[in-house]
Amino acid sequence: MGTHNPELSKNPQFYRIAEWLFLGLILALGFLRRQSHNGIGAELQVGPHSTLAVLNRSALRLLTTFAGEAAGGQIPAELRERWGDQWVEAALRQMIALGLLVQEGQIALSPSTEDATLIAWMHITNRCNLRCSYCYLPHGRTDMSVETGRAAIAATIRSALAHSYGAIKLKYAGGEAMLRFPVVADLHAYAQAQASSSGLALDGVVLSNGTLLTTEVAHTMRALGLRLMLSLDGLGAAHNGQRAYGDGRESAAAAVSAIDLALAYDLALSVSVTVSSRNVSALPRLVTWLLERGLRFRLHFYRENERSASIADLHLEQERIIAGMLETYRAVEAQLPRHSVLTSLVDLANLAAPHVRTCGVGHNYLVFDEQGQVAKCQMQICRSITSVTSADPLMLIRADREGVQNLSVEAKAGCQTCEWRYWCAGGCPLTTHRATARYDVKSPNCAIYKALYPEVMRLEGLEDDLPGVKSVVASYRKGQMTVEYDETRLSEAQILAAVARLGYTATA
Repeated sequence: MGTHNPELSKNPQFYRIAEWLFLGLILALGFLRRQSHNGIGAELQVGPHSTLAVLNRSALRLLTTFAGEAAGGQIPAELRERWGDQWVEAALRQMIALGLLVQEGQIALSPSTEDATLIAWMHITNRCNLRCSYCYLPHGRTDMSVETGRAAIAATIRSALAHSYGAIKLKYAGGEAMLRFPVVADLHAYAQAQASSSGLALDGVVLSNGTLLTTEVAHTMRALGLRLMLSLDGLGAAHNGQRAYGDGRESAAAAVSAIDLALAYDLALSVSVTVSSRNVSALPRLVTWLLERGLRFRLHFYRENERSASIADLHLEQERIIAGMLETYRAVEAQLPRHSVLTSLVDLANLAAPHVRTCGVGHNYLVFDEQGQVAKCQMQICRSITSVTSADPLMLIRADREGVQNLSVEAKAGCQTCEWRYWCAGGCPLTTHRATARYDVKSPNCAIYKALYPEVMRLEGLEDDLPGVKSVVASYRKGQMTVEYDETRLSEAQILAAVARLGYTATA
């Protein structure tokens, strides 16, 4: 940011807030909240791609002195008296260093348009033992062979290296991937060896209905470092009404048993919940159950497709969905999780980091079907663009102008002036196109999203200003968090441990 006035707190008129970042500031301690031990007196490196921008109330009050028409205003006397000029000066310098304040006339940092990970959907099988009411697939009996799977992994690595990605993520899916778990295990062991020799980080997750999880499978998954994303749409009838066996039998009990087994084996487990008008009223009970077990979950909205369009009670009825989701948030508030909720409570929205696209489709995403054909999106898996034999399938995916077009939010009518645009990004492009026959307009779920986003931000901001912590500032741009704390009440070791429990790398 260049050189700065050594008496910045007394001469602030040359600085203003980076406006695009302002909405992303969690109005609380956010990242560090709800930990029994909080605080650190050194700078933390919170991973190389941290997407956090967090302030507690005192720091926020200071920052907003520079917002809008108030830019260049006086530092509140209350803050000077409470914290002293030295603290105010230090806090302002941290905000400048982290990019939250920029000099007048300077162009503020824009939202990132890139992702450091190339994601590949591995369609292990077209077979499934359930018949979910919203499934988009015409289930057949075709499977991905080990040879095809390895070719898909090799193609993913070729594209990752060609486009300078540092990591790849493999999603083993179907159908029901557990029907072919020995193939999944073989492929992931192969991927580990190939990624390592190519200098790439690797993440792997199995997407499953959970009904086929066994102790042997759980043991193998843990040994391979595979994560598990399990679908659960409710407890009892709410789940069974959307996710029954092919013969009509109920599957909820099997899914719950799978969760218990995954917890017993300490698998990295998350739960995917598909929200429709059919099950939304049952979500508070489900979310309470998940939070009691300390489980991470994500609430995805039902996406209409050709196979489910005639099922009327799945459609997202605006008022019903808003009311049901707000009631669900009350259940979250009653049992606040230890982790951030900014990426999990409103469909595909990521309120933790500014971005211009809702997902990676057409940009950092490859979908391999069981025959080795490559598509842009799993919901258009039958619309292939290339195959595993391509030298660089991602290049062809990015160049394609047919099928789904995942445009920047800046190109979507109705989104361009919205205050949420860089955190919402306009919703699923396929959902928008199905409703409007266009990709360059806002989501048909826009009103639902706008009704829910403020409440999610409020939830994220609860329980701030914990004892001993004076200020917290974090920046997605530099991947840094700086915290002022009372050394007589908190220790560096305590906060390092707290950050590590949240899955971030932290060093003093």
